[in-house]
Amino acid sequence: MRIAAVDLGSNSFHLLVADVTADGTFEPLVREKEMLRLGDVVSREGFVTADAADAAVNTMRRFRLLAEAAGATELLACATSALRSASNGDEVLDRIANEAGVEVDAIGGLEEARLIFGAIRAAITIDPAPAVCFDLGGGSLEITVGDAGGMRWAASERLGVARLSAQFVHSDPISDDNREQLRQHITTALAPLATEVAQFKPQMAIGSSGTLEDIAQMIAARRKESAPRSLNQSAFSREEFLPLHRDLVESDSSQRRDTSGLDTKRVELIVAGVELLDIAMDLFAIQELTISEWALREGIVLDAIGRHDPEDWSEDPRAIRRASVHSLARRCSWPEEHSRHVAALALQLFDQTATLHELSETDRELLEYAALLHDIGEHVSHDDHDRHAAYLVSHGQLRGLTPEEVTILTGVVRWHRRGEPKTSDNLVGDLTDSQREVVRRLAAILRLADGLDRSRKQLVTNITARIDPAMTLIRIATTGDPELELWGARRKRELFERVYERDVEFIAHPSE
Repeated sequence: MRIAAVDLGSNSFHLLVADVTADGTFEPLVREKEMLRLGDVVSREGFVTADAADAAVNTMRRFRLLAEAAGATELLACATSALRSASNGDEVLDRIANEAGVEVDAIGGLEEARLIFGAIRAAITIDPAPAVCFDLGGGSLEITVGDAGGMRWAASERLGVARLSAQFVHSDPISDDNREQLRQHITTALAPLATEVAQFKPQMAIGSSGTLEDIAQMIAARRKESAPRSLNQSAFSREEFLPLHRDLVESDSSQRRDTSGLDTKRVELIVAGVELLDIAMDLFAIQELTISEWALREGIVLDAIGRHDPEDWSEDPRAIRRASVHSLARRCSWPEEHSRHVAALALQLFDQTATLHELSETDRELLEYAALLHDIGEHVSHDDHDRHAAYLVSHGQLRGLTPEEVTILTGVVRWHRRGEPKTSDNLVGDLTDSQREVVRRLAAILRLADGLDRSRKQLVTNITARIDPAMTLIRIATTGDPELELWGARRKRELFERVYERDVEFIAHPSE
């Protein structure tokens, strides 16, 4: 599977296209970045200007074309602080949807923190644990605490470098007054968070985002050894950081532009970045910071991997059908053990009565899905749960099934409990004569299977059927007293007897 993720950040828009696998790993194929600095614009104006909006739309259109050219089957895009806080953020996202063809999800700060920590956890060995993690963007700072088992705590503060620069950096170099105001603002925001984090006793600190990566690059450039090819899992000490911090704060933009390791597009933002890191290292008692090259875009990909069903990774093109059925069942808090058992019994009955019903393998598949979904309406109401279930199935956006198959599936669920399938129903829609006959035959089988787990204890282990001209004799093997199962199946046999024009009787015996 190939997934494209876009991080619409306050400094930069990032595209990642990756080949992903079911074990949670992925191989990056395309990486693209466009530094738009929307955070600067929004911090100054309070909204996204027309020129900035045009740039955002054009960038997203280009990213979509790149993702499509790379063969991405999914494109997921998340907007962060700048577009969240802009007064016209929704309008810009609407333009991106209409003109660039990309639906963007504007996520909150804590959701952003969750996704980022998921990426950090996958990129960095958190040992010793736990770790306090900082992702310093253009509009916000996300702070998380967690270990290999997951995130324990998170916060999001409006302390991004673009936001801070617009508020406090008004001269070049920064004036003493501006610097004092900047540091006071950062300290006031971070001090209470540092107190909360201290309760977790973090054993290491991790930093992500372009600003912190640039700081690591600049420190690496000052070392005598050659710069690492990858910054991931690299670290620098506070002792190494302090001289760089002093030099950057005292320099003007032309001097900073000549600093090895600093992206020229961050020349005006780096002062706020190093001031924040200096204060954070002091308040959070950080002596060393480890860099994670993975952040939000990788977190989006990993989150998408986790939301896919195992069947999605199958080479079977029909596997998405089963995956979507299971997904709907889980969303509706299905009675899983009962539903799976009824599905197994229904398939046994289908196979044992093949000479009677003369249905296809696709019909067999739809019977299984109907059995898995027949009771999903119970989480709405037990009364009329068959009707509730039919509504949920018809509106469940089941992937991979044709409209005709969804209609038949809805009909079997609708009439799994009682009544005679009709040619037209407000929940199912219109059925052709042939579709109605398929629904009748499948519903008749499903009713028997459902009755054979009346106690919901999964007592029936095996079914065999003998078909005579006037009777169908069904033998059931059980692991306990089948009184309720026999009673339930006999109550549900009327439709089967009408459809197949044979009496039905049951005989129970202990499983061997």
